[in-house]
Amino acid sequence: MYQEPMGKSRRKQFGAIPVRFTPEGQLEIMLITSRQTRRWIVPKGWPMKGLDGHDTAAREAFEEAGVAGSIAAQPIGSYVYAKRLKRNATVDCEVELFPLTVEKERRRWPEMDERERRWFSPDEAARLVDEEDLAIIIERLPDTLASGRSG
Repeated sequence: MYQEPMGKSRRKQFGAIPVRFTPEGQLEIMLITSRQTRRWIVPKGWPMKGLDGHDTAAREAFEEAGVAGSIAAQPIGSYVYAKRLKRNATVDCEVELFPLTVEKERRRWPEMDERERRWFSPDEAARLVDEEDLAIIIERLPDTLASGRSG
């Protein structure tokens, strides 16, 4: 059984997986680049006072990716990554993920000069992210969304 190293606590973050369907009914997932390393990631951030996890995720999706829409109230999974801090320090973060059905895609948004955003198929998005658990969640997203709609 895995145990956290002594003195290292895991921090909580909330993230959105922005999704849309093409006119042909194909699911697409938006990824954004991180500010420093330019890796492909999902919008995410620290808890915000007065906001639930899904509301925090929706706010981050707007600030980081310029998208808004309907976000699920329940997380569909989580993944862990090492967040880079100042002076090359890192902290392990567990990110709870909420699907966000995009209804508006802004031309201008708070972090537009700091990040790139792009739509991908689930398979492409899963290949582009570094975190294995995030890739698995993205790969399974079509089935996850289908079961949520039918149930």
